[in-house]
Amino acid sequence: MRPIQLLAMILLIGITTSCTREVLVQDSYIETSALNTREVLEAYDLWYVDITATQGNGSVPFLDRAFTVSFDRGVLVANNNLVGIGKTGGGLGIDVGSYATLRGIVEVAHDLDGNWLLEVFAVNGNTIELYSAATDTSYFLKGYQRAAFDYDGLFLDNIRYFLQEYEAWEKVYTSEAGALNEFDEENYLQFNAQGDYFRSSVDGPGRSPSEIVWDYEGDYGVFNIPGDRGLKTLTLDYDYMGEDYFELYVNNDQTIELYHPESGTIYEFRGRGYLQYLKSGNEKDSKVRSREKLPLMNVERKRPLKE
Repeated sequence: MRPIQLLAMILLIGITTSCTREVLVQDSYIETSALNTREVLEAYDLWYVDITATQGNGSVPFLDRAFTVSFDRGVLVANNNLVGIGKTGGGLGIDVGSYATLRGIVEVAHDLDGNWLLEVFAVNGNTIELYSAATDTSYFLKGYQRAAFDYDGLFLDNIRYFLQEYEAWEKVYTSEAGALNEFDEENYLQFNAQGDYFRSSVDGPGRSPSEIVWDYEGDYGVFNIPGDRGLKTLTLDYDYMGEDYFELYVNNDQTIELYHPESGTIYEFRGRGYLQYLKSGNEKDSKVRSREKLPLMNVERKRPLKE
């Protein structure tokens, strides 16, 4: 049996365990209605799309793309980027379409992906399932009010996508401390959204992304560190250097630091050519998120503390 279909505000009600499709509200039962479905969707400021919980092999592209979605009085709003997360659209993101509700169904008219009918089911008091019969795929969304939402945690959990939100990363700083190594020669990096590969270039500084000649292409990975949520590591697989890893730190929405434990060198890269997903003329709107969690790397933090 599927979860009981969501037909009333789950902020204020308890849902019965029977299959009568009725809900208890202040000691009385109410009939199902289209109004209740809309109220449920609008009861929270934003819904976090737990992409790793998705069931089914199909796809609803705008849900695969979004970190959060909001149902705001007929307007569908989404956070598709990590750059500016928590600030863009007052924390809700950008306008990506419109919606209307039927009994237990939300009809979405997405600006890029067209029209979708999604069935709405309750999982618990702040979690819903959106089911696409067209693709036989279920997405699970957890509701939050803006003031209680952990934007920093969302950023850290999805940091691999932050790397993909610029056309290129330009090296702007190399520490004097640290042994000479071959990575010193690399001046640009690019992380591709359509597969886990990166490109690098030794071109001189000041190039626009369209002018960069990419010299090398290889695999990359981003990893969680057990017991150290704030630390991520990045591996770059160079044939001539072998696969090595860097500690990955984010200074701000446009700047990252890579610390190379083997040489003790700190590199700073700045993003060039910001890609805002779902903007007119943007050819990168096909980005989707992986349904797999970041793999683990069992290492300890080695970067020296800043003075």
